[in-house]
Amino acid sequence: MSSFDEDLFLKGRAQREATLGADYVEKNLAAADDFTRPFQEAMTAWCWGFGWGDEVIDAKTRSMMNLSMIGALGKMTEWEIHCRGALNNGVSKEEIRAIIHVVGIYCGVPQAQECFRVARKVLAENDML
Repeated sequence: MSSFDEDLFLKGRAQREATLGADYVEKNLAAADDFTRPFQEAMTAWCWGFGWGDEVIDAKTRSMMNLSMIGALGKMTEWEIHCRGALNNGVSKEEIRAIIHVVGIYCGVPQAQECFRVARKVLAENDML
C-alpha cells in the first residue's frame, strides 16, 4: 500500500469488521486481485477509516444514514450488506421499517418495495420476522 496511510487502512479495517463481520471483510479482501486490490484498500481506508472512523457520529446512526442513502440510490446489493451491518450496530427492525418508509416517501414506492424485500430476507436470516 503506497498511496494512503497504513494506519487509516487498519482503523478502517477494524471498523469494517465491527460492522460487517470479520469473515465478510476477510473474504472480500482475499478475493481482491491486482485489478481490484487498490480500490479495496482505498475504500477501506477512506470510507471505513476516515468516514466511519470519525467518532462524531456513532455507528448506529451511520448505519441508519447509510440505509437511507443507499436505499435512495437503489444499490440493493450494498443495501443488503449494510442492512446486516445495521443490525450488528444496534438498529432495530422497527427502525429499519421507519427508514424504508422515508425511502418510500422521498424515492418512491417501488424503491421502498425493494428495500422491504431485501430487509425481509436479512431479518429472516436473523430470526427477526
